[in-house]
Amino acid sequence: MPSISFTSSDFQPWGDDPAKCDDCARPEALGFRFSYAYQPIVDVRKRQVYAHEALVRGAEGEPAPTILARINEDNRYRFDQACRVKAIKVASELGMRERLSINFLPNAIYKPELCIRTTLQAARTHSFPVERIIFEATEGDAIEDGKRLASILTEYKRTGFLTAIDDFGAGYAGLNLLADFQPDIIKLDMALVRGVDTSRSRQAIARGVLRICFDLDIAVIAEGVETQAERDFFFDEGVSLMQGYLFSRPAFQSLGKIAEGAWPGSGQPGPHGSVGA
Repeated sequence: MPSISFTSSDFQPWGDDPAKCDDCARPEALGFRFSYAYQPIVDVRKRQVYAHEALVRGAEGEPAPTILARINEDNRYRFDQACRVKAIKVASELGMRERLSINFLPNAIYKPELCIRTTLQAARTHSFPVERIIFEATEGDAIEDGKRLASILTEYKRTGFLTAIDDFGAGYAGLNLLADFQPDIIKLDMALVRGVDTSRSRQAIARGVLRICFDLDIAVIAEGVETQAERDFFFDEGVSLMQGYLFSRPAFQSLGKIAEGAWPGSGQPGPHGSVGA
């Protein structure tokens, strides 16, 4: 998702009118079409797919920047709402039985209890259980009010969604976020993952973050895993949830299959599509 440099007070276009809030979630109202690719998040210990992350694409599979370049201050709120509906709709049509991870724009939310309504309606319409939806907020984005983000995520968690901080370690907020809110999941920034097996500094930082997360009962996903050596480092450190090209590339309007040799200690993939813990 693109970086955000303005405040949540910019996003109060509809007031408290439920009809207008529902209308803003219609993808066709944006004036351009988009869809999703889905990339598995795997549990390497159980050799199962834990979740699928929804990654925005053009309607014909064009890369994300072709869509994100069309997002501006006028349509950002509508885009954020439409993304949630579309991600759930396509996941349901694909028969997804695992968790669905959706990125969202924290600064496009002016009232969590209202802005979440379209997501709940989409989950009901497409029979997708709320408890299997993960909302990812990107820590690397320029979020101006960390306490406000914490309040938004708290409301999402109260409603029954799982919560995650994406790209953890990439932004200025860092560990301060954890002081105000403990998400269900933290996704380590891939800059910490890349080449971790040969970098003492990355190893030290990763171990420090892992210790904090384990102490706070926060699950960790190592994101951007591309080599067996990177996988093995985190596996040996007690991380079982991973995501990256080693396991599967994003699959356009499809559920990606796990590559052979992706699991530790075996040349054969585990059971694709089974539900992780």
